[in-house]
Amino acid sequence: MRWATRRGMLELDLVLGPFVEERYSSLSAEDKVLFQRLMLCEDQDLFSWFLQREQTDDEELVDIVKQILEFTLPQLTR
Repeated sequence: MRWATRRGMLELDLVLGPFVEERYSSLSAEDKVLFQRLMLCEDQDLFSWFLQREQTDDEELVDIVKQILEFTLPQLTR
């Protein structure tokens, strides 16, 4: 999954890379599948979701995006 998180945007790398390093292994099997689906999304969509400008229309992805945000936001304020 580390390779899949290497995106075309540095901002996404900074969000997704640490999440995979520190949290991916502890995700449930279902959440791992959702994360893998998330990695198939376009960078611009991911960027909008992680900046909370928009929310995904895919209800199944809402929770994994939320988990990533809950992990990332405290990291950014350190």
